[in-house]
Order: sequence, then structure tokens, then C-alpha cells
Amino acid sequence: MTTLYTTSTGLDSHRVRYVMSKKGICVNLIDVEIDFEQAADLPELNPYNETPTLEDRDLVLYGARVITEYLDERYPHPPLMPVDPVSRARLRLVHYRVMRDWYSLARQIETASQKKADQARKQLREALIAANELFAIHPYLMHTEVSLVDCAVVPLLWRLPVYRINLDNKAPDVEAYMEIMFNRESFRASLTEAELEMHGIIT
Repeated sequence: MTTLYTTSTGLDSHRVRYVMSKKGICVNLIDVEIDFEQAADLPELNPYNETPTLEDRDLVLYGARVITEYLDERYPHPPLMPVDPVSRARLRLVHYRVMRDWYSLARQIETASQKKADQARKQLREALIAANELFAIHPYLMHTEVSLVDCAVVPLLWRLPVYRINLDNKAPDVEAYMEIMFNRESFRASLTEAELEMHGIIT
């Protein structure tokens, strides 16, 4: 049995859950903020005592990127990265930039002081608007199929209402992408109740 130590609202945890949903992987989810007894082993599995942490038989992995790349290789269908090395390298570079630019701002919004969070909020909004044309090149972000990049970007975009970011129709291709991706069955299946509530959806 594959076990994922997760949280109900963590951005990195959501990335991993989305990949698992896309792959149709059966997983035992342990919410460390609720399942205290089951989560007691986490410090022994992960020296950083953080989520997400994956336990797959005798293998323990942590770090969302490490986990998602492993899952894509361990469960190759459907593939979430292209086969040829040049395309893979290009998507990995896009993924790197998403992590460095957008995710770093999201973390500041979530954890920094109000002043720094407000600055990060403004920067993230401007960055998404500036990137609008990138969402129009292919059906998915910089690729013709859903990739690990999308699995990172869509959970972040889902949190825009929580981050108090409104694109105000200034990024129509980003908003069209959001509408399509948010309504995909695999993405919906990755959402926790707490994440549904981010959009006012009560189950």
C-alpha cells in the first residue's frame, strides 16, 4: 500500500495528490493535522518532519518534485513528461521557473508579514498577467499534453481567491486555462474538503 502524509490545504501536498489522481493511484492518505496517531511515524520517515512524504513499500521520499517525478516514472501511464530529452529539458526549465518565481511568491503570501505578503501578492498577479500568452501556445502550459508543470500550476491557480488575487480579465488565456483545468475530473478528485471551500464549494 502506498501512503502519502499530507495536509488538507498545503500547496505541495496538493501537487502530489493531483499527480496521483491523474495516474489513478490508490493511496492511503494521512492528514498530519488530523490523524495524529497515524502521523506519529512521520518524524522517523522524514528528517524535516514535513509534508508531503511518500511511503511506497520500502521506499520513503519527500519533497514534492522528487515525489512527483518518481510517481511519473513508477506509474508511466498516462505519462506526464515527454519522451524525448529536449522536450523534457524544456519542460523541466519551465517547471524550475514556476517553482522559483510563482511558488516562492505564493509561500510569501502564505507566511510573510502583511507588508511582504502584499508585495508578493502584487508581484504574483503581475507575473500571471505577463505570462498570459504562454497559456495560448499549446492546449496545456507549454506542451500538447498535461504535464508535471500543469500539476504544479493548477493547484496554485486554484488558490488565487485565498491569496486575494483577481486577474480582472487582464489574463484571458490564463482564465480560460483555469476554467478548463478546474473542471477536469482528475483535478476535482484531488481536492480536499478544505480546498473545495476555497471556492465556496461545500460538500
